[in-house]
Amino acid sequence: MPEPVPKEVIIHPEAEAAIEMFFRVSTQWRCGASGAIGLDYNAVQWLFSMYTVDDPTAMLEDLQVMESAALAVLSRNN
Repeated sequence: MPEPVPKEVIIHPEAEAAIEMFFRVSTQWRCGASGAIGLDYNAVQWLFSMYTVDDPTAMLEDLQVMESAALAVLSRNN
């Protein structure tokens, strides 16, 4: 059974930059025969420089948390 979709999402200010970047990289998935396998980190690095990310290590770690959660949802849908 699908999880209910929240009617309202609260974004904490400290997470806003990472969430915006996740939306920017949302078209940069590497895919295999079974579907998405992870983000293309070469494209992620390019976007970090394009949008002048001050702390790329912290941003990548935040993206990896979201990437992992997204992959878990995508694998349930297959």
